[in-house]
Amino acid sequence: MTTNTTARENYQFQKIVAFVGVTLFLIKVLAWYLTNSVAILTDALESVINVISGFVGLYSLYLSALPRDKNHPYGHGKVEFLSASVEGALIMLAGFIIIYEAIRNLKAPQPISQLDYGILLVGITAVVNYILGWYAVKKGQKNKSLALVASGRHLQSDTYSTIGIIIGLVLIYFTNYLWLDSVVAFVFALIIIITGYKIVRGAISGIMDETDEELLKSVVENLQDIRRENWIDLHNMRIIKYGSVLHFDCHMTIPWYFNIVEGHREVEMLQEEVCKNFGDEVELFVHMDDCKPFSCKICTKTDCAVRQHPFEKQIEWTRENISSNKRHTVDTVANEHPE
Repeated sequence: MTTNTTARENYQFQKIVAFVGVTLFLIKVLAWYLTNSVAILTDALESVINVISGFVGLYSLYLSALPRDKNHPYGHGKVEFLSASVEGALIMLAGFIIIYEAIRNLKAPQPISQLDYGILLVGITAVVNYILGWYAVKKGQKNKSLALVASGRHLQSDTYSTIGIIIGLVLIYFTNYLWLDSVVAFVFALIIIITGYKIVRGAISGIMDETDEELLKSVVENLQDIRRENWIDLHNMRIIKYGSVLHFDCHMTIPWYFNIVEGHREVEMLQEEVCKNFGDEVELFVHMDDCKPFSCKICTKTDCAVRQHPFEKQIEWTRENISSNKRHTVDTVANEHPE
């Protein structure tokens, strides 16, 4: 799947998220109108944020799907981080609004009516939200779209708050304790705020090009498993995410006597392996380094006619040493694994 195809797929799915958000908001407004429950009102207010976030995410994915141009040589994918940060902030805002309304209602509880209809309508929105959120997260992870993942997390957080509201409504229905309406809403508002914070934190990390430690770990473990003897060493590896595209940058040490064609073939093999395990949305930039005499001690190549030193130990690539901007030597192994 090409970059543009993936971006368009993300954009089309976000359209569904936005449309469903509007529909569920109207259902919750109807439920609030029937019950006069402050918990349902706060849930409806949270859905307003859903609607706004859905269209913000839609616009960001539209921009992300645009082709690269001379002003944006890496594409427009970074806008997804901005979208996710806005969405996370709105989620947190919704949580604080719910807390405010819950405290106000706790001081002066309002009478509630037709709880059975309210529970049914709100329950339907919870099921739809969770299923759609689950699909959004899965598709976002598959297509490496932070905007879709953020939308999915948002929908799921809305489900959690709705579950809390349903619990409160059921308890009120059987006990007639109106103060439970506010208490349950308050508890789940805290969950919403935490969810929003995590989304904002992840978005800021992306904007600042913070290293994705888990992704880097997965890449390194994969390269360690499929390494070839001509890949004497890898170092100075960087991974930057632009929307659905992952940019890999590293230095590869190869035998000094390889010609350009042979060196390029090794780079192509490396790129093929990376794409095979991490998707086609990968751009790999490899700087080829020629091996030095000290490289012989960590080189496993058996048919080398110009070897100057016997092989001693192979460098085991790790998340830490593959990120180093220094070439590895046998002393690196000694320092990492002292005897």
